[in-house]
Amino acid sequence: MRQERSFGDYKSDNYAWITLATGEYYPDILPQACELYTPVLVMFGQLLRSAHSSTDFFMHLNDVRVPWMRIQLMRVFRKYVSPNTPVEMLKRKSSAQKICEEFGGRFRAIVEVQKAFESRPLPDEALCAVLWEYKDRGKKGYDMTERMFQLLREKLPQLTIVGPERAGKDVLLGDVFENYPKPDRPVDFVIFENETVLGVGLARYDSDRGGAQEDDRTGQYRDCAQEVVAYTDALGMNTKVIFVNDGPGLLLGSMWDDYAYIEETWHRRVKVVTLRMITDRITYGWLVE
Repeated sequence: MRQERSFGDYKSDNYAWITLATGEYYPDILPQACELYTPVLVMFGQLLRSAHSSTDFFMHLNDVRVPWMRIQLMRVFRKYVSPNTPVEMLKRKSSAQKICEEFGGRFRAIVEVQKAFESRPLPDEALCAVLWEYKDRGKKGYDMTERMFQLLREKLPQLTIVGPERAGKDVLLGDVFENYPKPDRPVDFVIFENETVLGVGLARYDSDRGGAQEDDRTGQYRDCAQEVVAYTDALGMNTKVIFVNDGPGLLLGSMWDDYAYIEETWHRRVKVVTLRMITDRITYGWLVE
């Protein structure tokens, strides 16, 4: 009987087991980027010219009713006026007053912003290219999870697999398990056989990771694995934990070794796989053993 390979056993040819998402070439994207974002820069300039202070300018941007346009305007605002303001705060209209109170004192003076904006051409190709980078942020991850669900369902047609297949709300383990110790623990998918939870999992696409980000990801995985295994053990369940990771970031630093260590720590209860490993490594026999 052939011995099953562990995640660590794939390291010698790990590049052959990752999936590379397609990218876009520079400067090929510039015509599309300028067409999409020129209206954003035009509106930004119009509101900027009539503003009497940077906080006044910010509040006027925040009043824009079309959500997509408002978010793009806030991204331009961050570049010109307040690079220290967290992007996620800028996206929330309800945070406007708080942002003015906490960051307004460090906003760039409106006269300097106006001078800087007028010094650039319209459309500003450089800024349009930067904004274009945000356009498909997360798409690689969505593509990966969609393909993951497809592979799992082909491999395990007798089981039910739930979770957001692209964008959508994560599954909270408090909704899956009764009296779960951290009910707001999010996972990307859950595998059921009738009412029995056979597996829970996370799925991530790593384009480029390293340093603190790398430590943060593996730390989250260790916490999740330890928590799920401890809870299900106490109930006499043998629920498995699956981490689906893909992308060139897996080849950087110690990421591959760190994932292999997590898998070895909870032998036969936790598996780390790329998309290309799913068919061989995520089996019905393993899930129910």
